Amino acid sequence: MEQISLGTQPQNLDAIFSALADPTRRAILTRLATGEASVNDLATPFAMSQPAVSKHLKVLERAGLVERDIDAQRRPARLKAAPMAAAVTWLEEFRHFWSASFDQLDDLLDDMKNATQQGPKK
Repeated sequence: MEQISLGTQPQNLDAIFSALADPTRRAILTRLATGEASVNDLATPFAMSQPAVSKHLKVLERAGLVERDIDAQRRPARLKAAPMAAAVTWLEEFRHFWSASFDQLDDLLDDMKNATQQGPKK
């Protein structure tokens, strides 16, 4: 088996994956990909209170995925997608492993198929 070198990992990689693990936070990020939004705007499609949405935003802020400004009385949130690149880079390091594993599985299945088509050996 080939050893995978994980190199240096960003310190906030755990926070990024933790933030992305929640479907509500992923939905918030998807919404913010279309432009900045207030807590009221973000709470609308969910059956949750504004304070609950604010808690999700704080998790996203700590992970560096969202930033908030102060604009008069509102604090619009905006997507910061750059930290997600660290997660993508980390996951990409496993692509070779999975590709090689699937190639081995394909070879095994081809061998089994050929053996079945040839029939039992006498």
